[in-house]
Amino acid sequence: MKKYVFPAIDLIDGKCVRLLQGEYSNEIEYSDDPISQALSFQEEGASWIHIVDLDAARTGIANNASVIENIVSRLEIPVQVGGGIRNLDVARSVFDLGVTRVVIGTAAIDNPSLVEGITSIGRVAVGVDLRNEKVAVHGWKTETVLSYSDIFERFEEVDIDAYIVTHIERDGTLGGPDIDAYKELISSTTKNVIASGGVGSTDDLRNLSRLSANGRTLSGVIVGRAFYEDEFSLSEAIEAFETI
Repeated sequence: MKKYVFPAIDLIDGKCVRLLQGEYSNEIEYSDDPISQALSFQEEGASWIHIVDLDAARTGIANNASVIENIVSRLEIPVQVGGGIRNLDVARSVFDLGVTRVVIGTAAIDNPSLVEGITSIGRVAVGVDLRNEKVAVHGWKTETVLSYSDIFERFEEVDIDAYIVTHIERDGTLGGPDIDAYKELISSTTKNVIASGGVGSTDDLRNLSRLSANGRTLSGVIVGRAFYEDEFSLSEAIEAFETI
């Protein structure tokens, strides 16, 4: 299985930011030029770019649509986008920007049939955001009674590309991912699993890359803050994760 590092660009008001554990009150702005940032990632060897429209996630209004369209138009690699995609029309509008894959989180939990509908018009990844081993929704503010296994069972027969699994407590902390949890996750589904949250070193990436369960590995890892704070470069990340 081919594995990919997904450099992350999180957008608020057209700027690259990071949130600590998803809290908008803990916002750090890194760049006011996300197009240049995306091009830089491409030049360093990225095979994909992961974009989250945090404004749309919070309000449902796609204020960053033109920024995303400009990024996509300048790149030669595919882009996946999440944040605020809550119905088929919004998903279609995101695909119309040139986006290759959309990420559906809260809407997948609130309206599972929506995911199947969106797969009829384009590629989908389901975001599974976990706090205390339960799925959190609505900008990670609301904890449900659902576990990841409930979500995996719900979509096992749906033609999705992957699950993107984020451990909220680790997101943006650079404290390391939950390796044991991801080993359990990849053994629990036939779908691809992309890890997100906590990566702070190339050792973290090597540990994730070496994970194996039932002959399966992670298909990807999303990295954000570590790049913006120069913990390591994208090329070093690719070497650590994609080549092992």
